[in-house]
Amino acid sequence: MPIHPSRRGLIRGITAAATVTALAGGLAACGGDSDAATRTTDSAGTVTVGRLSNGAAKETTLKVAEVKSISAELPDAVRKSGKLVIGSGTLPSGSPPLGFVGSDQKTLTGSEVDLARLVASVLGLQPEVKRFTWENLFVGIDSGKVNVGFSNITDTEERKQKYEFASYRKDDLAFETLKTSKWTFDGDYEALAGKTVSVGAGTNQERILLEWQARLKKEGKKLTIKYFQDSPSIYLALASGKIDAYLGPSPNSSYHVTQTASTPNATRIAGQYSGAGETLQGLIAATAKKGSGLAKPLADAINYLIDNGQYAKWLSAWNLSHDAVTKSEVNPPGLPLDNS
Repeated sequence: MPIHPSRRGLIRGITAAATVTALAGGLAACGGDSDAATRTTDSAGTVTVGRLSNGAAKETTLKVAEVKSISAELPDAVRKSGKLVIGSGTLPSGSPPLGFVGSDQKTLTGSEVDLARLVASVLGLQPEVKRFTWENLFVGIDSGKVNVGFSNITDTEERKQKYEFASYRKDDLAFETLKTSKWTFDGDYEALAGKTVSVGAGTNQERILLEWQARLKKEGKKLTIKYFQDSPSIYLALASGKIDAYLGPSPNSSYHVTQTASTPNATRIAGQYSGAGETLQGLIAATAKKGSGLAKPLADAINYLIDNGQYAKWLSAWNLSHDAVTKSEVNPPGLPLDNS
């Protein structure tokens, strides 16, 4: 795990309630979600992770079956349904290695989906994956269309107003630049003065970047932020010099650096930053609607996987061992409402 230099966590608001309300009614009509194909060929008591990953992971079959003492904790409605509806905010183009369409061109694969499948197995439920755009993932949770989001969602105090969490992975952000660039980021936002950076809309990293932009503006300095529809567009802009860097989840950037290492547009990690700011290690968490009663059974299922070794093997299969946590927590301290 890279060591983060001292820095101040900088926050801005996320999804506005009005936006959520407006989107909820038109979710299906706007094409904001899709049913994702899931593999159902696992034999009883096993889950195979890393399938169809096109080299992003090592396919590994893990033994895991229902733990009745944990599945008994599930809300009655979920237990009786026999399925765990999992939301993945990876439309339109995917987000490898976290969630993307596999080599068969139809099945959603990725580290987040695989952990959700392992958790579903511990809970004795059939996993059913639905894909959304990032914004509509939360609408899906709000509306009850989704039981839980496994989609690189950062635990924040603001999100706790609407959601409950079961943490499962460290949250680190990374600045990715062309390998030929000499720019580096050591945790001081002043290094961004005069730069043009891309970031995903509605994300935790956007909140941090926008606050840095506001601080620089007060100092008479400029940080330009650009948005693109998908990852290919971001990296095309980076290769063409339209942006200086991209700020995104560390696993995504690490994956892309590896994939481009032997190409003319090779990239590198120019610096990292905790998703929860200066004093707190950011955490990624399974996310359910507040009051759903799902956070505890989800955390207990994850802790079962940690204690019995499947969790470590899952991370290793996806080359994410540096993101490991020692314990899943229910609603742990998250990115503060005011971290200035």
